[in-house]
Amino acid sequence: MPKYLVQGSYTDQGLKGLLKEGGSKRRAMVERLAKEMGGKLEAFYFAFGGDDFVIILDLPSNMEMAATAIVAQASGTLKSRVTVLMTPEDVDQAVKRKVDFHPPE
Repeated sequence: MPKYLVQGSYTDQGLKGLLKEGGSKRRAMVERLAKEMGGKLEAFYFAFGGDDFVIILDLPSNMEMAATAIVAQASGTLKSRVTVLMTPEDVDQAVKRKVDFHPPE
């Protein structure tokens, strides 16, 4: 199952919700959402600095990740970015593929 790294920050509205509900309820909500999408929450951390949270999700495909990200962003409570994660074995397979690429001249 593909893994996704989600990093993001809360808007003012999102921070007010976090203050009201607390961190454990936010993690439980992400865990429930991942399960509803046929996946699971692997890791959930709060952070400080450039990001307020760092999440690793296992989801069946990019479609589930996109659906989740779109709905979350549309809520207006957060801004996030998603990175598709690859294992070393995935990279092993990728570098063995023949790619016929020629740069422009």
